[in-house]
Amino acid sequence: MYTLVKPLFFTMNPETAHHNVTGGLRRFNKIWGAKSLLRSIYSVDDPRLEREVFGLKFKNPVGLAAGFDKNAEYIEDMANLGFGFIEIGTVTPRPQPGNDKPRMFRLVKDEALINRMGFNNQGAEVAAARLKNIKDKKGLIIGGNIGKNKVTPNEEAVNDYIACFNALFEYVDYFVVNVSSPNTPGLRDLQEKEPLKKILNTLQDLNHTKHIQRPILLKIAPDLTDSQLDDIVEIVQETQIAGVIATNTTISREGLQSDAALVNEMGGVSGKPLTKRSTEVIRYLSEKSNRSFPIIGVGGIHSAADALEKLDAGASLVQVYTGFIYEGPALVSQICKGLLK
Repeated sequence: MYTLVKPLFFTMNPETAHHNVTGGLRRFNKIWGAKSLLRSIYSVDDPRLEREVFGLKFKNPVGLAAGFDKNAEYIEDMANLGFGFIEIGTVTPRPQPGNDKPRMFRLVKDEALINRMGFNNQGAEVAAARLKNIKDKKGLIIGGNIGKNKVTPNEEAVNDYIACFNALFEYVDYFVVNVSSPNTPGLRDLQEKEPLKKILNTLQDLNHTKHIQRPILLKIAPDLTDSQLDDIVEIVQETQIAGVIATNTTISREGLQSDAALVNEMGGVSGKPLTKRSTEVIRYLSEKSNRSFPIIGVGGIHSAADALEKLDAGASLVQVYTGFIYEGPALVSQICKGLLK
């Protein structure tokens, strides 16, 4: 089915196509029997797929990465496509429009995307209100990916992460600290050792004041050097956060085959060009840390084999986004069935 409609969607601007697909999915789910139909097609329910990671029970290890549902608008709709968990965001304390359009580009020859969205979202309070109104999570785990507003200076960034943490705390199952997007000026500077430790330690201190604790993860860039990855291992162990998401988009353009005008667009690359590097980062972190913390693998997963490669490298769970766009909703069930084999 997806192979029939994909050419139509790919004639549209990527952002327009995204809104048409998600809007169409929402309308379809309102039809009597549609939810059950989607679940019968795309969900793979088998206790062998269950995973317990950082104290949470996942019905399967395949999640939807942050960026697809920035404002927690489509959680119930996407749940019917078989995901074991969904990560919303990146959410910032205050609403912001993001960067000027166009800001997303398909590199079809490379099966990739370039995006410079710039944390466009409706703000933490809006996301929290939507999460509060979810009627049936169906055992779905929800993550909250949080960042800082563009206008917030880096020396005050910790306050933005605190605001998002407090706003979403009652409604998400885990948090992801995003300091690795290349599309907010200066954000990646927060990956440096001291500012990063300040943010993570502050959130951990806040976490310990709550009636329960939420796992806090760190999302890192694929462009870090080995010495920087060594710092990440040390920081995770020192701050005792729950784990790492590896990786965000890359600023590298190495090996891309698409038209130069597209390749040279500013932004982060996701999709197949990231497959190898993200797996290398997962393996490095896993081996260097002696598997002392969980890793969620994301980047260039377009098949069950890609997902298995990341799990074999040391990931406990995986997430998809660009592969989901190129391969369609059957990708989730394909991965799950591949794991069962």
